[in-house]
This record gives sequence, C-alpha cells and structure tokens, in this order.
Amino acid sequence: MGNRLSKIYTRTGDDGSTGLADGNRIAKNAQRVEAMGTADELNCHIGLLIETLNSDDELVESLRRIQHHLFDLGGEFAIPGSRVIGDEHIEWLEGTLDRHNEGLPPLKNFVLPGGSPGAAQCHLARAVCRRAERVVVALGHEDSINTASRHYLNRLSDLLFVIARVLARREGGEEILWEQKKSGL
Repeated sequence: MGNRLSKIYTRTGDDGSTGLADGNRIAKNAQRVEAMGTADELNCHIGLLIETLNSDDELVESLRRIQHHLFDLGGEFAIPGSRVIGDEHIEWLEGTLDRHNEGLPPLKNFVLPGGSPGAAQCHLARAVCRRAERVVVALGHEDSINTASRHYLNRLSDLLFVIARVLARREGGEEILWEQKKSGL
C-alpha cells in the first residue's frame, strides 16, 4: 500500500466537496458520500460490539470478517461502477445467520433493543445497517449500483438481529419482548 496517508489534512474538502477513489470530486452531501459514510459508521458500531466480547469469542472472527466486507463496500461506493461485494458474501452471511439462529426459540413478539450490553450494541449496529440499506436504495435511484451491496446489507441486518438475540441469552440477560398493552398511556 505504501505511504498513502503521509499528510492527513489536504484542505481540498474545504469547499464542501470530497474526492472519490476514481479521482472525481463530488459534494460531501451527495448520496454516494452518504452511503460511504454510513457503511463506515456501521463498521465503527461493529468494532464497538467486538470490544464488548472476549477476544476468544467465536463471534469475533465473523464480526471482523464483516468489518472487512464493510470496508470493501465503502470502497465500492467510492469507485462508481465497481463491484466488490458479490453473491459469495451474501451466501456466507446466510450460512452464518442460519448457524446462529438454530438454537434460538421462535419469536411470537417483536424484540426491543437491549437485554445485555452486547445485545444492545448489536441492536444499534442493526439499526445503522438498516439506515445504510435505505441510503443505498436511494443511491440506486440516482446512480447505478451493485445490487448485491443492497442485498448484503439486508442480510447483514438480519444477522445482527440474530446475534443480538444470541448475546442477550449468552450474557445472562434476556430478550425484552414488546408488549402492546404497555405502549398505551
């Protein structure tokens, strides 16, 4: 990779634009930049989730792999027309999701975020993932995107939901189920 970041500030973004990896400059509030930023934010939340776990936890390896995928996804958005995320990424998520969902009881109610610190952080990552998916859908309405990236985010949010359920049980907490009668005044 070399010394790509020898100088951190360049002042080139002071005009409200940012550079894409292909050399083009676009507004910092463009949908493509929003997609890159939301993927980065999601990656940060997953990093924080990892820090709630023991280093030898079986989930750490999967979550680290997801962090690499998300970094690749951000790169995909930074180079319009590129394709990094593919069906193999989605299939890996689905297999991981199925493996973790096996021992969980079926749900009869919605689950509220919480149950344990790790589960709560995982729910926060899931919510950011859903936002990332919405941003990518909006980007797809104005520019060509790799639809696999949208599918990836959809499956990832499902996986994060399942991991939150696993963590709530494993960390000694319990899932907090939504009760309609409690939402009334």
